Amino acid sequence: MELLYQYAWLIPVLPLLGAMVLGIGLISYSKFTSQLRQVSSAFIVTLTGAAMVFSGALFWSQVQGHAPYRQMFEWASAGDFQLSMGYTIDHLAALMLVIVTTVAFLVMIYTDGYMAHDPGYVRFYAYLSLFSSSMLGLVISPNLIQVYVFWELVGMCSYLLIGFWYDRGPAADACQKAFVTNRIGDFGLLLGILALFWATGTFEFDLMGDRLSDLVQSGGLSLAWAGVFAVLVFLGPVAKSAQFPLHVWLPDAMEGPTPISALIHAATMVAAGVFLIARMFPVFEQIPSVMTIVAWTGAVTAFLGASIAITQNDIKKGLAYSTMSQLGYMVMAMGVGAYGAGLFHLMTHAYFKAMLFLGSGSVIHGMEEVVGHDPALAQDMRLMGGLRKYMPITAITFLIGTLAICGIPPFAGFWSKDEILGSTFAVSPVLWLVGWLTAGATAFYMFRMYFSTFEGPFRGNDKEIRQQLQYEKLQRLGLSLGPGAMNPQELVLQTEADEHEAAHHHSDFPHESPLAMTFPLMVLAVPSALIGLVGTPFADYFEAFIHPHTEAIAAVAESAEALEAFDWNEFLIMGGSSVGIALIGITLASLMYRSRQIDPGAIAKQIESLYQLSLNKWYIDEIYDAVFVKGSRGLAKQVLEVDVRIVDGLVNLAGFVALVTGEGLKYLENGRAQFYALIVFGAVLGLVLISGLT
Repeated sequence: MELLYQYAWLIPVLPLLGAMVLGIGLISYSKFTSQLRQVSSAFIVTLTGAAMVFSGALFWSQVQGHAPYRQMFEWASAGDFQLSMGYTIDHLAALMLVIVTTVAFLVMIYTDGYMAHDPGYVRFYAYLSLFSSSMLGLVISPNLIQVYVFWELVGMCSYLLIGFWYDRGPAADACQKAFVTNRIGDFGLLLGILALFWATGTFEFDLMGDRLSDLVQSGGLSLAWAGVFAVLVFLGPVAKSAQFPLHVWLPDAMEGPTPISALIHAATMVAAGVFLIARMFPVFEQIPSVMTIVAWTGAVTAFLGASIAITQNDIKKGLAYSTMSQLGYMVMAMGVGAYGAGLFHLMTHAYFKAMLFLGSGSVIHGMEEVVGHDPALAQDMRLMGGLRKYMPITAITFLIGTLAICGIPPFAGFWSKDEILGSTFAVSPVLWLVGWLTAGATAFYMFRMYFSTFEGPFRGNDKEIRQQLQYEKLQRLGLSLGPGAMNPQELVLQTEADEHEAAHHHSDFPHESPLAMTFPLMVLAVPSALIGLVGTPFADYFEAFIHPHTEAIAAVAESAEALEAFDWNEFLIMGGSSVGIALIGITLASLMYRSRQIDPGAIAKQIESLYQLSLNKWYIDEIYDAVFVKGSRGLAKQVLEVDVRIVDGLVNLAGFVALVTGEGLKYLENGRAQFYALIVFGAVLGLVLISGLT
């Protein structure tokens, strides 16, 4: 068993090896390597599968009670300063390894079907493998400085993958937006790391928490400064896990291929933020003000994401705001001290959100056969409907994921979300109310998405809807629709041309995706439905396994006494309230988007301002553009004026003075001694006159 732990470093190295081999091949023998499509995919999937098996073995060993394992070596030293690197395998790391490797393995199988005709097929696999390796390295990092190294690698890989189709303008803009937004959080994280090291003299998580506590108690460091340091560290997860106000990059990240959307939203980038909060829990839990900030940040993010998702028509962006909302739940749980509940939801969410995103990719793949490869059309739910008839596997698995995220028992999301709400109510009923209302909104927008996509008549061939979407597309591109611009007749002709091209190359109706895409959906449906049973409140095995290092929680007993001690009344009240609000949301969605007994358009007109607020994402992007983008440009222009008129002016003035004085003095240098004597006489005479006057 010890041999297993000694070679645990191979888990991130295996996918790194795959990325390195493909990368070297693409750089050195690009054309030849690009042709080895099936060989490359089999190679990467095999290495990721090996890492998954290795991770499963380590996880099982930890479940069986093996002590945490730590392997360190000296990486750098200077005098008394020593920096160690290595890896650690404990309960949290083992759990995250299993989540990341299983989701990555299934995403890579799915990629073979989704990217089958893409010319960048091999390059995409290389990026995916590097992304997985970076996240796995972050998970087993034993200290903050090593976490930061892999943290930046994860950010770099997200930049490459979001902008994978770099020849598309929106994709290029999206990857830059993600990169810049995350730099803000990463800068705060770096400052926090350095500040905590200055205060505690260590980068080790547990040791840092203990020393910080001693410093605060002894008066060596004020609680306010400790809070500032912790909040700076928290800025990193705010950006990585798309928390308000640094959430704006996440919806735009949907410009990347769907497999990477699934990986980012389920197990890698956004999960890294919640993971870091869990690792830093020994520091955060000692500072009440920081815990309050964390909790309210999560609550606001959860509600904000849900309020925006209810009006989105792009299926991927709707799921993106759903991820933002669910991440808010996890962060809120951490803020109220529900460490286990937050990580439990991280685990359940990873599986059903991966399935939902891969399901959306399957839908898009089918819609492209009808409407062509225009993302604006293939991803718009207004052109979908009735897909359950044509894509039954995708529909069933998507419904399972929808039920899970809505918190309907016995699906996985119910147990984790209910635990978060119950823990939150015990700390703050106001926070619980925000989470409870968000749960209702979640059920509404997810079933709105399901009914619009899979139920009712198929609308993909509706010419009026296509024309309307083309019109909206032109508006989004900022094209003028006034006099002299494309008139409605031209728009009709353009729509008909697109339809002719679609009819020439595609079919009238979508079809089910290939096995490479449906197999991962079927596999993910199992944990989406059942994995929540390991964390039921009357036998919470998950809590017993994942407890923080600062607590000593015994394993949950399976005895009759444990079941008898369980408060069924509290569970039924809290669980019933969360299911009740979810059923209300589902009912409203059914009346609006399935039976059409309520006209959502009429409601939107009655609350036009609120509808536009949600549709335009609370105008946060517009505010950021006006304040930061245009504001920074205005500041840059002012700085340029100062540089040109003052800085350059002073430099030019100095040169001009030197030129003039040089030109003047050169006439005094004639080489005649009598002339020099005359100058000296004149200078002495001038000094005598001046001294006489004074």
